[in-house]
Amino acid sequence: MATKKDRILSRALDILLSEPQGVRYSRLVRKIDEELPDVAFKTVERTIWELEGLLPEQVYKPARGLYRHTKFRDEELVVPEPISPEPEGIEEQCFYGPFAEWLKSELEECTKAMPLGGNKFRDKWGTPDVIGIRESRRSDIVKFPTDIVSAEIKTNTKDLITAFGQACSYKLFSHKSYIVVPKTSAQDDIAKLDALCLIFGVGLILFDCNNIAEPQFDIRVRASRHEPDMFYVNKYMKIIEKELFG
Repeated sequence: MATKKDRILSRALDILLSEPQGVRYSRLVRKIDEELPDVAFKTVERTIWELEGLLPEQVYKPARGLYRHTKFRDEELVVPEPISPEPEGIEEQCFYGPFAEWLKSELEECTKAMPLGGNKFRDKWGTPDVIGIRESRRSDIVKFPTDIVSAEIKTNTKDLITAFGQACSYKLFSHKSYIVVPKTSAQDDIAKLDALCLIFGVGLILFDCNNIAEPQFDIRVRASRHEPDMFYVNKYMKIIEKELFG
């Protein structure tokens, strides 16, 4: 008779064989817990945590927290270009307004935020899709300096590396910078962005690019505050002074 551990391992392999792109730890644990209700949740957690070590010939981790069957390992050598999830009729610009509002009302990173995009700054370093400011309110007892917050939004999963570079460049004139990418991006790409954002202090937001009514913005990494170059802060803010500070 198979032990509980054997049943967990067997089910984990079945799931991984059905998911060529791999399965993240939390989702794998949840699926097995649902399918094996007689097994303690802690037992499932512990077994999956040790999965790579228990089955090294059949399971590996291509990224932190992502489990994949070794049957699909060679497929990493030729990674197909991901298909853009952007549905016909919904343009990237349509999400600028909703994100600006979310940045202000939900995340509360700004006291005022607005869509920008285009070539407003007339500079090869690019123009943020959304920009905002965080200022002290009249009711605040302790006042703090004004912060500039910028964001780069992408609906096309093929442009994630470019988007990350742009988000980094915004730190030249912003105290905080965010990159906003589709939840449908490849798991490996999201894992790498997650790590890079932590290293460089860029914020990472995931969203549903197929739903303009409810994009469901979800923060994965909160942006770290840093001091930008004040020369460039004043250079670029002068261009949008009336819109952003008026």
